Amino acid sequence: MLKHIQDVDEVWHGGDWGDISVSDQIQKDKVIRGVYGNIDGQDIRNVYPKELVFTVDQVKVYMIHIGGYPGRYNKEVKERLTHEKPNLYICGHSHICKVMKDKSLNLLHFNPGAIGLSGFHNKRTMMKFTVDSGKIFDVNVLEYERN
Repeated sequence: MLKHIQDVDEVWHGGDWGDISVSDQIQKDKVIRGVYGNIDGQDIRNVYPKELVFTVDQVKVYMIHIGGYPGRYNKEVKERLTHEKPNLYICGHSHICKVMKDKSLNLLHFNPGAIGLSGFHNKRTMMKFTVDSGKIFDVNVLEYERN
């Protein structure tokens, strides 16, 4: 993972860090934006919020660990998405990598899956993409065997 983030400006994390040392190692060289996940302890929750709204290069992002997918959002997230009107909605939790368009809310949804060694996922995944002038492009899923 560290090899693949060498050429990025920022790292965005959808929660379930597992250990604060992951964040500590990344933030030595990169800007990190992230939220805590349901497995994260108080040390991580003291650093990262439950949800995050930010804008980068005219792309508004809403991030939360547990929220659901287009057409299957939990009530709280549906209300936030309707209110915030982000271009990109990022969540984690399922450990299943997905990229989906929500035409009804006019947003793109990313779940990067899970890159860690612990958990129930069969493949380790993360995503790399470019944000520039209000557009999201060059979306790549990086997939690794779980060993």
